Amino acid sequence: MTARARLVIFAKQPRRGQVKRRLAAGIGDAAALAFYRVALAGLIRRLARQRRWRTQLALTPDRPRHRGWPWPARVDRVAQGMGDLGQRMARAFRRADRRPMLIIGADIPEIQATHVLQAFRALARADLVFGPAPDGGYWLIGLRQGRLVDGMFKNVRWSTPHALADTRANLPRCWRVALLDQLDDIDDAAALSRWRQRAKRPAG
Repeated sequence: MTARARLVIFAKQPRRGQVKRRLAAGIGDAAALAFYRVALAGLIRRLARQRRWRTQLALTPDRPRHRGWPWPARVDRVAQGMGDLGQRMARAFRRADRRPMLIIGADIPEIQATHVLQAFRALARADLVFGPAPDGGYWLIGLRQGRLVDGMFKNVRWSTPHALADTRANLPRCWRVALLDQLDDIDDAAALSRWRQRAKRPAG
């Protein structure tokens, strides 16, 4: 891994009624927003201070609102741009300029710096790395030297159990793919409850 490696956190502007809508259906808009703010702030705190990579926030909607959210000065912010998730991730990878790059979501509170380091190390021997999620999606995707394949995200059924399999089906057969530990994204009240129970368990 080089000092030019980049970690991009895909996040939504933390606005009530605009984030974690499935979670909000179970716990309410205010509680969902509070969870999202805490999760995003914790993710930035744990990862942005690392010197092994450069951390960047890719935000949607594109026009950031600074009121009510203390955006850290040490983290660059860029717009995700228009399109579905695949189009927005493809745009981010094209900015990598042949640098190793990872994209993660903002709603996986169990991501630690060790997971990011493992992903970058995996790219030393693999063309692409995934962090799979229990629901069939993925919480991380990374490319070595920004080697984006045309159509890599074509016809991917986002937010379904097929997202990871669909993406893998678009890759060249010769590519080496590495898989990280499975982590849970917090999409609904049941996932939030499972995470809270795990967080209560003593370490070790």
